[in-house]
Formats: sequence, structure tokens, C-alpha cells
Amino acid sequence: MNPRTRRTTRTATALAALLALTATACGDDGSTTGEEGAGKGTITFWDNNGAPRTKVWKRIIAKFEDKYPDITVKYVPIPITNVQSKYDTAIQSGGDSLPDVGGVGTAYLANLVAQGALDPVTDRIDDSALKGKLIKNMVDSVRAAGGEDQELYSVPTSANQGTLWYRTDLFAAAKLPAPDSWERFYKAADELTDKGGNKFGFTLRGGAGSIAQALDMMYAQSGIASFWDGDKTTLNDPRNVAALEKYIALFKKVTPAADLNNDFAKMVAQFDQGDIGMLQHNLGSYVDHVRLLGKEKIAGIPLPPSRAGAPRTIVSNPVDGLGLFKASKNKAAAWKFIAFAASPEMNSLWNEDVGAIPANVGAADDDWIAAAPPTKAALESLNDPRTKVVQLPYYLPDWNNISKADNEPGFQKVLLGEMTAKAFCDKVADELNAAQADWQKHQG
Repeated sequence: MNPRTRRTTRTATALAALLALTATACGDDGSTTGEEGAGKGTITFWDNNGAPRTKVWKRIIAKFEDKYPDITVKYVPIPITNVQSKYDTAIQSGGDSLPDVGGVGTAYLANLVAQGALDPVTDRIDDSALKGKLIKNMVDSVRAAGGEDQELYSVPTSANQGTLWYRTDLFAAAKLPAPDSWERFYKAADELTDKGGNKFGFTLRGGAGSIAQALDMMYAQSGIASFWDGDKTTLNDPRNVAALEKYIALFKKVTPAADLNNDFAKMVAQFDQGDIGMLQHNLGSYVDHVRLLGKEKIAGIPLPPSRAGAPRTIVSNPVDGLGLFKASKNKAAAWKFIAFAASPEMNSLWNEDVGAIPANVGAADDDWIAAAPPTKAALESLNDPRTKVVQLPYYLPDWNNISKADNEPGFQKVLLGEMTAKAFCDKVADELNAAQADWQKHQG
């Protein structure tokens, strides 16, 4: 069986399983219409990243219960590694154990929508104080991830973003300007490298998660603003292939050889503990950089535009949000909680705690954002109407397989010179095109 046939078979199998789950859900379970309820009583909330966020959620819940004393929120922390399977199990077992409200990320949103587990929230947003107050690019990401053109199936609360981190002390010592253009980036990578002195201009991710960061670098440099051109992906467009060739040419020339096997934790630790000029990662590592290097030695900026004067091109990062579950018997109270948590004050409080970009535009001028320049810069770039966001196809059942474990060994071959950038891009593109064709075949 050739790779394309095997990919098509796997995707069809995934879709068949998803459709089977949907058929199950259409009985007396997670896809039942539920009830609007009296807007008071007890509701259950599943936090989709339990332990790290428990403290901030309990603060928000306490404030909510002060405002709505006739509503009690039962808080259930779910480990982030288990949340998707937890939802799936609850749906398959009949849906009665599903929460009223749950944390829902775009990476698995389509899975829940396909199983009929979530209520659309488009009209509820339009009839609330949230109307016009959510960052458009986040709304677009949620809509695209749900696999439907018109409806939103969660209220966006936060997003991450790819960031180019750089050591301000090393740049100042070398009299280099900030790497705010690709020419300056590549020049700094060369000039900050002294292999004999164990100093490097850049560190990249060659191990787990490598493809996500490669996509960030490719689309930011090429300026291609869409992941699809008709029914074919732009991933292997010649401009993206050329961008990948420039990116991989950095390996071992201006980066440590250990980058070949680095996941994000090893890459970040290597950057924070050594003499490395730049790192491409997301906002999530800011706290580690400040803790180990000090705020005065680190800065972070969005990836540069493809050329001077061009719009910035950003690959979509997963957007976190709150979903209203269809089987809820108290949707009115559940919606009050969602609207409260997504309000400017609570959305700001939550994102300050987790170090992410708030979805509510009312949080943009808060003091903590001004005190965190990388977050402020990311927020401004995401809110810029000229910014182009390349929406990754999280709705494809096989997206995670294709973009992660299945092709990460191939990316390592590219770094080692055992496979060309074009061959790699063509292989991944063929698999994505097949997955997209299968997905489209099962729509309607």
C-alpha cells in the first residue's frame, strides 16, 4: 500500500469513527437539545487545563457567585492531556455526564461539533455585551476550526502566538538592531555565532513539535495568506519551499547540533541557560525567560512581515474558549457564566495569570499588558486589520497525525540533508490534500 493510499484509508477510518460517534450522539445523549432552564441553580464547569489554572478559575467563580448568588458553579479540573478523551467518553456514554460549560480549544473543537455536543453561540454573543468585543482574528479561528462558515461553537477567551525571542544584551554587545526584518534576523544569526566559543545565533526545534514552528517560519517569510488554494494546500508552494530551505540552512551553521532532537522544553532550556541570540517559540515561554535571564536581557516580537511594508502573516495558534454543551438542562445560567468569564475584567484577570492574549478587546489597555511588551506586541499584531492569519485545518480528523508524529522524522531527515525541503513539503501536502478531499466528501 503506497503512503497516499494508507493516508486516505486512515483518514476515512477516522471519519467513519467520528460519524459513528455522531450517530450515537443523535440519540438520548450529548446531542439532545437540553433545556434553557430558569437561569439559576447549579451548573457544572470543566476546566480543560485543570491544575495550572485552578487557582484563577476559582477566583473567577467566586466573583461570579457573588454577582449571581442564585447560581452555584461546580468546578471540575480536567488534565489537559485527558480533556478530549474525557469529552468523547461522556458523549459515548449517553451525554448525561457532560458539563454545562467546558473549556474547549480549537484543536479538538471540530470533534465536538461533529458529535453534536455543543450549542452554537453566535446568536447569544450578538445578544450580549460581548457583541463586537472579541478580537476578530480569534473569532475567525474559532469559526474555521469548527468546520462551519457561519456558526461559532465556543466563545474565544485567549490565544497564543509565535514569537521571536532575542537576547537584548547579546544584541547590544554586538551593536545589532532588533531582528524586526528577515534580513536583520539572518544577519544577527550569523554574527552572533562563534562555534568555538559555544555561542550560537539561533536555536530551532528539531524534535517533537518541530513542524508547527517550521510552518510559523515558512508562512511568515513567504507572505502566503491562506493554507488552501482551492482544494490544494499552499504548504508546498515554491515560496514556502524556499522559506523552509532558508530555515533549515540555519541548522548546525548557526545553531547547536543538539537542536536535531529538541522538543520545546529542551530548546527553551538551552536558550535560557546558554549564549544563544534568538529563539522562535510562543508567548508561553516568557515566564521562563524572565525567571532565568532577567527582564532586562530578553525581548520578544512577532515574526517579521515577509518584506518591508507588507502585512504580517501569522499562522493560527490554537484558540482557547468556553463551550455551551447542548445537553445542558440549565443553559441560561451556563451562558451567564460564559459571558461573565469572557467579560473584559475577568478575561484580563485570566490571561494575566496564564500569560496569554486576551480575546476581549476591553482588556487591551490593562496595566499588566503594558508591563509585558511581548504580549502587548502580539496583541497589537493580532488586532491589526492588515494582519493575515493563516488558518490551519484543525477540523481535519487526521491533522494531528499529519502535522506531528507521522512527519516529524521526515523533518529531521531534511535537517540532516537526507531529504530535500521540496520532497518533504510535497509529501506532507499530498497527505493533507487527501485528508481535505475525504473531509469534503463527508460534508453535507
